[in-house]
Amino acid sequence: MKNIIASFFFCLLVGFASLTLAAEPVIIGVYFPMTGPSAVYGQIGYKGLQLAQQERPTVLGRPVQLIMTDNKSDKVESANAVSRLIQKEKADVVIGGLTSSNTLSGGPVAEKARVPMLSPWATNPLVTQNKKYIFRACFIDPFQGYVAAKFAREELNAKTAAVLIDITQDYCVGIANFFMKNFKKMGGKIVFKAYYNTGDMDFTGQLAGMIAKKPDVIYCPGYFKELALIARQAREQGLKQPILSGDAAQADELIKIGGEAVEGLSFTTHFDEEGVVTQSGKKFVAAFRKAYPGIIPDSVSALSYDTYNILLDAIERAGSTDKERVTAELAKTRNFPGATGVMTMKNHDMIKPAVILTVKNGKFKWLATVNP
Repeated sequence: MKNIIASFFFCLLVGFASLTLAAEPVIIGVYFPMTGPSAVYGQIGYKGLQLAQQERPTVLGRPVQLIMTDNKSDKVESANAVSRLIQKEKADVVIGGLTSSNTLSGGPVAEKARVPMLSPWATNPLVTQNKKYIFRACFIDPFQGYVAAKFAREELNAKTAAVLIDITQDYCVGIANFFMKNFKKMGGKIVFKAYYNTGDMDFTGQLAGMIAKKPDVIYCPGYFKELALIARQAREQGLKQPILSGDAAQADELIKIGGEAVEGLSFTTHFDEEGVVTQSGKKFVAAFRKAYPGIIPDSVSALSYDTYNILLDAIERAGSTDKERVTAELAKTRNFPGATGVMTMKNHDMIKPAVILTVKNGKFKWLATVNP
């Protein structure tokens, strides 16, 4: 009788232990810029993550817990944030950062700790270079620079270009270099190049030097605030050339700050609801519009949504949250039907389509989708 009772209680203990184990959350650490100059990206990106979690709150029978740490749009704070997520919060995987500079700061911390990290939006090639545990859900700047140069040469018929570069941002420096390289390969000529810093308000000096060169197009792959001010000051100085930019331009604040000066501005990016081709994309747009009335789903929210689902897909295929297994499965991601298009991981970078948008009548307007 004692043996039967002992066996009964043993089974109960095993059962309770199994339930406890199954209830342990899968912890996804997130370090986005929720404050500071890049806060607009972090705030809408987190909306995309929350939407994805609401749709898919569990994996492997365990609840998924998102733990957000604000990197304050700062490089040093990004490294500290990743360290806290891994050491204090015991994150199984990490999502972030968003800007390339912050991802380049946080990535080495995750790499050293051997924790898989997936960035939704960091396009600088150095983010994943020679890394085992760092991945991205977006295309990289060599492709984006190529698409921009091709658009400038073939659609804008530009033979010459002036380039303005935010020297403090790795993303801006990288994409500008890839644009210039491809523009020259395609027979174009760079006639003017100047630099500025994040937070600058006056660009009249750089623009004055550009006037005499009479470029056919102005390429400025900066963040929305400086880009909007550059567009306004360029128009005030009589520069009427088309302005071309990169994916950091896709923020409603660009139009709010730039007004009529950004009309006709075009840029390469990752997503637009008008150009959606996948069922996942259609589902995302409908769900986002319902969850956040009055807010337009953009590239950062869509890529963040994809990032969450890519991670859960890898965890599911790995059959556990074992970091080595999840890392291996992330690298094997093929033909993933994301909201931003069909995606395949190659050398830790995502091969996927690019989108070209323009500002028309105070709104972003889809022009084309370019496949890799």
